[in-house]
Amino acid sequence: MIAYTAASIFTGHQWLQGHGVLTEDNMILDVLPAEELPSDCKIVGFNPHVLVPAFIDIQIYGAGEKLFAVYPEDDALNRLYNYCKQGGAHHFLPTVATNQYDVFYRCIDAVKTYWSNGGKGVIGLHIEGPWINAIKRGAHIEQLIHSPSIQQAKALLDYGKGVIKMITLAPEVCSKEVIELVQSYGVIVSAGHSNAVFAEATAAFDNGITTATHLYNAMSPLLHRAPGMVGAVLNHPTATASIIPDGHHSDFAAVAIAKKIMGARLFMITDAVTETSIGPYLHKRQGDKYVSEGILSGSALTMMQGVQNCIHKIGIHLDEALRMASMYPAKVIGLGGELGSIAKGYRADMLVVDDQLAIHDHITK
Repeated sequence: MIAYTAASIFTGHQWLQGHGVLTEDNMILDVLPAEELPSDCKIVGFNPHVLVPAFIDIQIYGAGEKLFAVYPEDDALNRLYNYCKQGGAHHFLPTVATNQYDVFYRCIDAVKTYWSNGGKGVIGLHIEGPWINAIKRGAHIEQLIHSPSIQQAKALLDYGKGVIKMITLAPEVCSKEVIELVQSYGVIVSAGHSNAVFAEATAAFDNGITTATHLYNAMSPLLHRAPGMVGAVLNHPTATASIIPDGHHSDFAAVAIAKKIMGARLFMITDAVTETSIGPYLHKRQGDKYVSEGILSGSALTMMQGVQNCIHKIGIHLDEALRMASMYPAKVIGLGGELGSIAKGYRADMLVVDDQLAIHDHITK
């Protein structure tokens, strides 16, 4: 047994002083006052630093000049893992934007191979498109966008069973049968790249779609006579949504407004891409963002930079900013009982940070 101690511990729910996180085989046995830790456990101290839950990024496309869709291989996933880890995210969903089906299949194969080789961090695949609305395509390739048939959806789901974790689609261009089929495979449906009117979007959330992809971006906006998908997300009692807090995808004031309305329903993603010279998406870095064919196509964020922006540029409290990067995404992807908190029965998956949130160490499997 190993017990980790620090000046304070943020469990995801509260701050504790004078406590230790007791672990065995990379699982948390308990969080106990220091004087109650077993005498035979090894104590690893991190004073004067702080322990917080590690982050989870459920939408990221590539790192180190290897976009995963272009390089579906171990090296691309290793580069993604290293990039994510440097920013505090120990787990992530490599994401593939609208593409040919054979690209999706190769990416599914790559995740399987990565897992079989002992690769770390990947918790599944996020497919964003091509079942989206061309009107709200953003940087996605218009020629590849389409409404799927049951046969197309089933073929992809069968091939990706156990790998595909999330699919972003526009509910107004997908039949009820397709959406129910996706969900029957245990895949999370996220509404995005959608031009749904308020009633359509609300009905989608009422009927089992639980989350939305990058709030504000590539979705019907909130207008006073047409509240759109943005209005539906803000107004719905349970729908969650990701947001990209980089100041480019959404003004920081817009993030603040959404947070005040949505509270715990709003969580963070990076939507990060990398320089790309081949393939359908030619991402080019411009300052701290990326563009493709002149269109904003991805961020240059890490999760920790997103947390810092939430605190210092948006005014979100430290506790809540940390939850937006850990507890909330864990719940969205169905891992709320394993990741995103420091508690008995959870994985020992933590960051050691100082009072400025600089990362000093990682505790992870």
